[in-house]
Amino acid sequence: MTSSLFNVAFDCAHAYDTAQFWSKVVGHPLNDDDEPGDHVAVIKLPSGVHLYFADVPEPKTVKNRVHLCLQPDISRDAEVERLVELGAKVVADRRSPDGTGWVVFEDPEGSEFCVLRSAEERKAGEAEEAPHA
Repeated sequence: MTSSLFNVAFDCAHAYDTAQFWSKVVGHPLNDDDEPGDHVAVIKLPSGVHLYFADVPEPKTVKNRVHLCLQPDISRDAEVERLVELGAKVVADRRSPDGTGWVVFEDPEGSEFCVLRSAEERKAGEAEEAPHA
């Protein structure tokens, strides 16, 4: 027997507002019954996994022990720019001159997440690294 991932929970001061930010990041809406001021908000992803946001009384005080790593449909660098425009804060830029690497962000509530290279960029990198015949 095994377990399946059902949701990823985010503790926040403002669940609905934080869920709105993540809705823009992942391009999927909040549940129809979620409204401004709600203490819980949910985004159901096409994979069946839910992003679950719940108000908690205490603020974030230390680094996340678990975080999301996102693989964008567009280039990593374009996604970095888009996320900054949405209000994400760059915490660490781990991009390398050879095009590898990732960028670490904080969402508006301070939860960390990373943006990796797109699948296309990863595939192109593997082709560049492959031995030539």
